[in-house]
Amino acid sequence: MPSPGSAQESAPTSRRSKITPERAQELYTAVLDLLRESGYESLTMEGVASRTRCGKSTLYRQWGSKPELVVAALHGTRRTLFSDIDTGTLSGDLHEAARVVDATSGKDTALMHALSHAALQNPDLLCALHSTLITPAIAAIDEMVERAVRRGEIAADNPAAEYVAAQVLGIMRARSLLEGRYPEDTFLARFIECAVLPALGIPASPPAPEGSGT
Repeated sequence: MPSPGSAQESAPTSRRSKITPERAQELYTAVLDLLRESGYESLTMEGVASRTRCGKSTLYRQWGSKPELVVAALHGTRRTLFSDIDTGTLSGDLHEAARVVDATSGKDTALMHALSHAALQNPDLLCALHSTLITPAIAAIDEMVERAVRRGEIAADNPAAEYVAAQVLGIMRARSLLEGRYPEDTFLARFIECAVLPALGIPASPPAPEGSGT
């Protein structure tokens, strides 16, 4: 009789052959949409099956449980929100990031909000949340700051530089908790001008022209 560990290791291989990659993407998109709409606790395999017209038994055969399905959905739809932004100035980069958040209707913010509590209780879910959403966003903003240092916009030893990512990502999450709505372009632009740039010693400046980060 195989051990539980060996069964878990072999299960993904036998499961993945049941659904095409295209169908899997449809399911992953539906899972994330449901999470944004109603949160992790309200997400059910029955709800996913109904939304996607997929048999519940198929979902269980393929992924085994709700946490496994959510982890797979996060990894299967991985993207870097701010990866293509480079306007030539830190102010322009951060304003472009604000526009990207606004253009995506706060989808990543809503997803982080929906999963944050559950992730603290599920190490695999926490790891997936960090690797697919949080860590790439932090890395992209840190790269903006590093470019600003290389250009001489800010000093390499500026104590505020290491907190830019925390400020930007933190306000994205905090506004939904404090005011019940996700931050839009104008709100984030004001935050950047009034809080982030002054801490770095950068004079406030108009946002870069739309589309300059693409």
